[in-house]
Amino acid sequence: MDLNPPAGENYANPKTCLFHVIFKAAALAFYILSALFVNNFVIIFVVTVLLAALDFWVVKNVSGRILVGLRWWNEINDLGESIWKFESLDQESLARMNKKDSWLFWWTLYLTAAAWILLAIFSLIRLQADYLLVVGVCLTLGIANIVGFTKCRKDAKQKIQQFASQTIASRVTSTIQSAFSVV
Repeated sequence: MDLNPPAGENYANPKTCLFHVIFKAAALAFYILSALFVNNFVIIFVVTVLLAALDFWVVKNVSGRILVGLRWWNEINDLGESIWKFESLDQESLARMNKKDSWLFWWTLYLTAAAWILLAIFSLIRLQADYLLVVGVCLTLGIANIVGFTKCRKDAKQKIQQFASQTIASRVTSTIQSAFSVV
């Protein structure tokens, strides 16, 4: 993954990018600022977790689909086993995805998780188990999206590779068949 966003290219979906960032920033900002100015832990917990849950939902169901063309979910079958389901755009559509949108999507996903990890370390240092609980919930939601989208991206790449190898194999086979049918 490139560290710098592509130069000269604009965001294809600026509103989606904005909401992708706003919910992450809102949860972090509320947690940090309210811990400084508000004495009521219940309000801090509820509002921060609500904002993190909204972020989780927006990333999983909206911005992931629009910005990187991926969607994931997890189902439990009749035997109680967890089954991961992945959706991605076709090969051509994935190739046309905006690089700046994709860059923003992936980096904000990872940077937000890193910020929550730092806040968890601060909560541990200050021996505030209750605030560690808030951070743990928010970090869990962020990591769930990271794991889901990373698995989804790997699944999409694997499908593209399978499609490419099947296409090459069928072309080689048809070339060989046409060579023998001419003779």
